[in-house]
Amino acid sequence: MSTDVKINRGLKGIYFERSGVSHIDGAKGELSYRGYSIHDLATQSTFEEVCYLLIFGELPTAAELAEFDARLKAARQLPPAVYDIIRSTAQGHPMDVLRTAVSALAALEPASQSVGEDAFIENGIRLTAQVPMIIAAHENIRNNRAPVAPDPALSHAANWLYMLKGTVPSEAAARLADVDFILHAEHGANASAFAARVTVGTEANLHGAMVTALATLAGPAHGGAAEDVMKMVHEIGTPDKAAAYVKAKRAAREAVTGFGHRVYRAEDPRARHMRDGVRQLGAEMGAPEWYEILQAVVEAMQPYARHGLNVNVDFYSGVIYQLHGIPMDLYVPIFAIGRMPGWIIQCVEQQRSNILIRPLTLYNGPKMRPYRSLSDRA
Repeated sequence: MSTDVKINRGLKGIYFERSGVSHIDGAKGELSYRGYSIHDLATQSTFEEVCYLLIFGELPTAAELAEFDARLKAARQLPPAVYDIIRSTAQGHPMDVLRTAVSALAALEPASQSVGEDAFIENGIRLTAQVPMIIAAHENIRNNRAPVAPDPALSHAANWLYMLKGTVPSEAAARLADVDFILHAEHGANASAFAARVTVGTEANLHGAMVTALATLAGPAHGGAAEDVMKMVHEIGTPDKAAAYVKAKRAAREAVTGFGHRVYRAEDPRARHMRDGVRQLGAEMGAPEWYEILQAVVEAMQPYARHGLNVNVDFYSGVIYQLHGIPMDLYVPIFAIGRMPGWIIQCVEQQRSNILIRPLTLYNGPKMRPYRSLSDRA
């Protein structure tokens, strides 16, 4: 047993591959997609445009964007059997239902079995359109409502809110959902993207990789922060109680949800766009107190910023969903809607120079010993 092997638990700090998709500078708090700052994309672009950028490598022309948008909208349909599966699992957690439905699509749509790059992209575009349909259909079915048919006149984000709530959202609400998807679209070798790459490394199809990614995202250590933040906000109750809450958490050596990140030492660059969204949406909906509680927590956490405990993107996302009246158990599925293009291009990159991902573990169990028959074991 070697004693001089360096163990990087969780593969922290390990580069396992090259990627031309997103660049993260954790020390400076910077993020870019294909060389474009997240700040420019969040303020000037759309989710459809960002999908195209991530998948194809360049911002689209007007004609290319129109064609891509048409492909997304044409894919807004589910086999009848998927609705039957949703009905039969209606009382399950939305992430379990989503994962099950995506797995079923692999069996119901023959094209899902193709594994070439063009097939990965085509299947990815179709899944990008289908995932929000599955989530919205489940939310309606479990509340004894009929699924809402998609509206081809609406954008990806606006249509998602329409299918979920049955009413066309305001322009501001649709734009905020669009920004939310943009900010979550891609983030390097995060746990779910890495898991999807591991699956593709076995030469599995894209649907298999997406099932893996969804199962990984469902874990609270990866995708559950927005839900935990909302629980914290409810527990605090009013802005004046935030300082005492933070003090008690720190005294007990417990984490304050929404602060700190595996990669960022400075503030998560995506957070500012969600912060502005919470403030504006809260004012629009007559509920500014949620924003005020969040900012009171930020102020109370300021002394710990020097230790890398800065606010992250999920700190604000949950309140936005709360203002829309969206149940907490849908927060992680919403994350999945935005992350689809990132997962797709990570899988495509893995496929281009594929290799089976097979790291090592350093054995630290018992030394070699003789086998004892069952009769000799007391």
